[in-house]
Amino acid sequence: MKLFGTVTILAGLMTLSAAAFCFTNDENAVQSNHEVMTPTEGVVSAPVSQSDRAAANDAILPAFPQFVAIEDPSEFQLDRAFDDGHATVVDRFVVPAAYQVPCDGGGNGGCGNCQICQGAKMLEGVDGNCCRNGREPAWRDQRPIPWESFAYGEYIGPYRTPHVGEYRIRINDQLEFVYMLTRAKSVEPYRMFVGDVIQISSAIDASLNQTNITILSDGTISLNLIGQVNAFGKTVEDLQNELNEKYSAYVKNPAIVLSVLRGDTPLEDLRDAVDARAGQGGQNQQALVSPDGTIQLPLIGSIPAIGLTLDEIRREVNARYHAKVQGIQVTPILTQRAPRFVYVVGEVQIPGRYELTGPTTVMQSLALAQGTFPGGNVRQAIVFRRDQNWQLVATRLDLSGALFGRSPHPSDDLWLRDSDIVLIPKKPILRFAEAVDLYFTRSLYGIFPRQTVNFDGFTVL
Repeated sequence: MKLFGTVTILAGLMTLSAAAFCFTNDENAVQSNHEVMTPTEGVVSAPVSQSDRAAANDAILPAFPQFVAIEDPSEFQLDRAFDDGHATVVDRFVVPAAYQVPCDGGGNGGCGNCQICQGAKMLEGVDGNCCRNGREPAWRDQRPIPWESFAYGEYIGPYRTPHVGEYRIRINDQLEFVYMLTRAKSVEPYRMFVGDVIQISSAIDASLNQTNITILSDGTISLNLIGQVNAFGKTVEDLQNELNEKYSAYVKNPAIVLSVLRGDTPLEDLRDAVDARAGQGGQNQQALVSPDGTIQLPLIGSIPAIGLTLDEIRREVNARYHAKVQGIQVTPILTQRAPRFVYVVGEVQIPGRYELTGPTTVMQSLALAQGTFPGGNVRQAIVFRRDQNWQLVATRLDLSGALFGRSPHPSDDLWLRDSDIVLIPKKPILRFAEAVDLYFTRSLYGIFPRQTVNFDGFTVL
């Protein structure tokens, strides 16, 4: 046996799949491992020192030139395992996952079997994962990255996360509410509504038979012999017993049977109000979110909608409908989002208002405005924004590095949102030139046309 020492540099922030990496095993220089190794029993952990970092770089980089240098020792832990009684120490470095790069597609020892080797074109480039110390990535941080990895969506690029995690309704959004009969059995007995049509019949005396009796707006029905009878809100059984009791004064054992010919009048009225089967089809209702943040629906009136998700609106609308009618289920659908705009002004070719049809950055908004004039000060671009309380906030951005090709990953290229104003101010030299033109060429020379002016006292020569 011999004394065995292991120095393990661990990255705690990022673990990547082994299928996307290639490794070179050189026992004389460095041991490479894509797995995050956990400390074992008897291991002493301590922060990595500057000397440990330098030793790791000296050992790793010559064997693996595609790895970036270890820059921030505070991100790692140094694990040492000791075996007493032996005199030889062998340092073996484990390359942390955070500092590994994808396979180079078969070149320089690439595996040739992974997904990247089989379909991706590797190019030298910069991404947001190359720097771990908080600084903005620069061109010196280039490394092989999969540039043409066609899969989902082909030329539109890979699958990306949704623009927003959960969409909330805003003013001028267009909603469609689809109405569907549930046809579920009610746990409560049916009760009469105004407009229901019933009939009564007697097996004993046919003169008591009446059909197509409509419940009037005051909730009553008119019957032979007994006159007006209140029917609204009563069950079939209750009204039938009441009629038998009233007719017993005229006919012995009248045996009245009550039948509902047309019921669920409120439900049918609602269906008629949203019936679009003769037009675009189905039973639906269009609703536009008004400036006060509400929508209007048949039978239930005004519903607050602004700031709610579609699921929250669905629950609210169905709860209100179920309080009035049974057997209906409403599903809201967002058919059209309210337009979103960004305003680009200042030293741009075509200032104006531009619609945001997707996630848009400041540089993309400048492209919508056909770029900037030579006198535009892109070092001090300004974005004005209104917060949730309509308070004005602003920030100043330096886009020169990206626009001049110096910065591959500009941190100032922010995402814009609705009603943002992007201002490209004038450069100081342009402001000075305009001041000279205004105060001297147009003003002073306008007072003294075609004259030579001595500025020491304004004496005309």
